[in-house]
Amino acid sequence: MSPSQPSGVLGKLRIILEMIKFEHTLFALPFAMMGMLLAARGLPSGRTLFWIIVAMVGARSSGMAFNRLVDREFDRQNPRTAGRAIPAGLLTPGQVALFVSATAALLVLAAWQLNPLALWLSPVGLGVIWGYSYTKRFTHFCHLFLGASLGIAPSAAWIAVRGSLDWPPVLLSGAVLFWAGGFDIIYSCQDEAFDRGLGLHSIPSRLGIARALLISRCMHLCVIALLLGVTALYPMGPYYFTGVGVVAGLLAYEHSLVRPTDLSRVDAAFFTVNGFVSIALCLFTALDVFL
Repeated sequence: MSPSQPSGVLGKLRIILEMIKFEHTLFALPFAMMGMLLAARGLPSGRTLFWIIVAMVGARSSGMAFNRLVDREFDRQNPRTAGRAIPAGLLTPGQVALFVSATAALLVLAAWQLNPLALWLSPVGLGVIWGYSYTKRFTHFCHLFLGASLGIAPSAAWIAVRGSLDWPPVLLSGAVLFWAGGFDIIYSCQDEAFDRGLGLHSIPSRLGIARALLISRCMHLCVIALLLGVTALYPMGPYYFTGVGVVAGLLAYEHSLVRPTDLSRVDAAFFTVNGFVSIALCLFTALDVFL
């Protein structure tokens, strides 16, 4: 066994966490924290906070591992993704399926610990998170399904705190949906030719990169409109509006990094800038709630 293929449970777990980019839980977790802070008008109990974090980690980890599992044949054929753990032989499909099941069970356990509505809706959440992985096979709007899988975070956190749902987290979920869908369009531009060749669906493979990037910009304008719309239903102060302004600036910068003829900085746009988007808005929202 080569050094790049660690043996034992811990070695395999490390490969899985690398495969699902565990650190990118940062993309959705801050939005869940926003939903939690707004629902509680501050911090909820430590117990509620703990189980919300557990639920988010379980949901995101299960969804990403499921995606790698069901897309393994496409990944094997794509030079950009052929080095991922399953195509490279570092993990077996059975090992990844076991991880998917364990993290899904973690989500259900956390929902059970929170409240009845969270528990009843946990299978729906799993259906959305797992279902996204199949959408590229039949719809060019697969990016919106990815957005929905991340967008449920603030509404789910609101439900975790209050045991009910209201319009402010729904608007926030809509903002996350368009934010994630928009950056997924940017990311998928790298596979435009590959997707078209295999008959896979995406906006870049359907409309071309230039028009896809234009649609991504429009979706990110919707993000700002929805974030401002939250304030019509839930009074917010100057820190929140500052956060929205920072997000608008970051999204504008993200789009400045990519051109139809130059996708060399897609990784910077996708991984770096989007991490700052979610963290910045969460921090400014927390300042508003506490100060």
